Amino acid sequence: MLKKNKKVNTDTAPSHVPAPVEGKTIIGEQITIDGTIQGKEDLLIEGSVKGRIEVEAHRLTVGSRGQVEAEIQAANVTISGRLVGNINATGKVEITKEADFNGEIKAKSISVEDGAYLKAVIELEREPGKKPVPAIKPEDKSASEPVKEPLILAGKSTGKS
Repeated sequence: MLKKNKKVNTDTAPSHVPAPVEGKTIIGEQITIDGTIQGKEDLLIEGSVKGRIEVEAHRLTVGSRGQVEAEIQAANVTISGRLVGNINATGKVEITKEADFNGEIKAKSISVEDGAYLKAVIELEREPGKKPVPAIKPEDKSASEPVKEPLILAGKSTGKS
């Protein structure tokens, strides 16, 4: 009987080495940064950052193990870890169920998953050309003027009504 030779591939990379990610910087769990971070690509934080983060045209993600205390300027922000500070986003802020957020948010839109901890002042930008709908009849001028007070939310989202 003939034996078939099996070819063994010895050029494979070890499984513990992560694949390179194009256009994204990762701050790992064992990294601590105190200061200002400025960048022109997406940023994922799994470590600890204290200070200011500026990735104005890109996405900032605070990973599930991330610990951030910072002023943030980004296009879009996703929070899965702990973040204390203010967010100024030109796009959307997403707060996942694992998140612990305390601060102010200014963005075009926001989404909060059930189970997230959120204590925030939120200001959402209006679409151009959209007028606020008065809550009370227009005869009462003082009641039809827009209210300048921000929406304040505190507590843990449970999804129960």
